[in-house]
Amino acid sequence: MMAAVASTGMMPATSILPGRGGLFGRLSDLFWRRPKLLLFLMLTPPLAWLGIIYVGSLLTLLLQSFFSIDDFSGLVNYQFTLSTYAQLLNSSNFDIIIRTIVMAALVTVASAFVAFPIAYYAARYARGKWKALFYLGVMLPLWSSYLVKVYAWKLILAKEGILTWLFAKISLSWLLDAVLSLPVIGGNSLSVSYIGTFLVFVYVWLPYMILPTQAALERVPANLIEASSDLGATPGQTFRTVLLPLALPGIVAGSIFTFSLTLGDYIIPQIIGSSRLFIGQAVYAQQGTAGNVPLAAAFSVLPIVIMAVYLWIAKRQGAFDAL
Repeated sequence: MMAAVASTGMMPATSILPGRGGLFGRLSDLFWRRPKLLLFLMLTPPLAWLGIIYVGSLLTLLLQSFFSIDDFSGLVNYQFTLSTYAQLLNSSNFDIIIRTIVMAALVTVASAFVAFPIAYYAARYARGKWKALFYLGVMLPLWSSYLVKVYAWKLILAKEGILTWLFAKISLSWLLDAVLSLPVIGGNSLSVSYIGTFLVFVYVWLPYMILPTQAALERVPANLIEASSDLGATPGQTFRTVLLPLALPGIVAGSIFTFSLTLGDYIIPQIIGSSRLFIGQAVYAQQGTAGNVPLAAAFSVLPIVIMAVYLWIAKRQGAFDAL
């Protein structure tokens, strides 16, 4: 071959195209030769936004929580102290924390119980158009306005609402009155009770539990369930020893959404529920009404710490594999 080249006096054609002219052509050639430069330029804006706006604001919030408010002047005292965090242990503030955590836990457990059979049916039996209808039914509530849904539920749960009318029509008004007369969770109507707050929380965050659970159940091989039945296991034993352990990562993944969203929400308890505050409402009240920014920051840091511990536990359960 070299002899042929030497005899003809011609060099073999090169496979590298000549550089293109113009600014865009030169930039294209530069990015082709240095792909890491292109990756750096593409990631810099979102990472800068995340680092400055999000992480920066969180660090500022954390810093504010170590200051205190002067009781006499009402001004922020910019000296490092833990007294603001000590105020969280006051009876009134501690009640707010416990109330919020208990509500978030109850909403998470209830959402898991409601979501599992729906997700199981979608993963095992829904096919074709029925699966499309399932996704449409789950996602459709997410397409409407959050405030519209909450105010619609306020009308449904009101004393003059359709739910009270329905109980009256089926002669169960006594049952509704008995539930509303319960201490702590009851009230004049469902729209001003913890029961109503709980129902709305479950309704609003339920799709976030259904989808990860359904995704986890679809990964469970059907032959494992059949093998369990062939080996003589009852449906309950199959559920406890095969189905639930394999679906647990999806349930934990869904609980991350339901627990964290309930923990930080302040709109639902503001519109539906009693006058007793949740953490989100306490942050809003301390920031806007009382002007106690350090205490508002301390209340804001608390859900972050709770979710950090919760995410660590969820990661150990393999929840992020189902996200």
